[in-house]
Amino acid sequence: MSASVKRDYRSELRTAQAMATRRSIIAAATRLFVEDGYGATTIDAVADAAGVSRKTVFTAVGGKLDLLKVALDWAVAGDDQPVTLADRTAMQQLMEQTDPAVLLNGLARSLVAIGERVGPLFAALEAAARMDPGARDLVEESHRLRLADARKVVRRLRDLNALTAHITSREAVDLVWLAMDPALFDRLVLVRGWTINRFGEWLGQSLCRQLLR
Repeated sequence: MSASVKRDYRSELRTAQAMATRRSIIAAATRLFVEDGYGATTIDAVADAAGVSRKTVFTAVGGKLDLLKVALDWAVAGDDQPVTLADRTAMQQLMEQTDPAVLLNGLARSLVAIGERVGPLFAALEAAARMDPGARDLVEESHRLRLADARKVVRRLRDLNALTAHITSREAVDLVWLAMDPALFDRLVLVRGWTINRFGEWLGQSLCRQLLR
């Protein structure tokens, strides 16, 4: 094996090990945020749960707010790949649908999957926002990102000439933005006990009924 190949191998090995450590830390932080809450979770507790040092937590991810942000990002996306949800193939294919009902029902299914992953963490974020300005900024950033995504959905419906005339484009954006809020899944499924299938059906039907001609 040549020296350059050895260097490449060692570099790939270090990268894989660093990623494995990062995943372990985020998994530990996610569990603690959900079980103990944001306020009670400490960096030391995360380090102990992940089997690493306190310094490694900071080096691999950052402080407690960084842990929450990364955990939420990964939960929304469904993995740790550095590709935004909007840039993923499945979402792009969904936005290319020419049948508006298929588009909205597909969006509802996607939101249900996201809600399953994010729901427990969302409660931790809401609690954190009440005590931490940085967490409040995360909530506001989440609102802005959802608003941008909602505008894309409504723009696509408008391009398909599918948007009802009974509401304004702004109202349509607000309705999609609300549907994308993890709080909706949290309240109806986790708090009120709706089944996931029932929630998904209701969300898709509601979007179609309120938005389409």
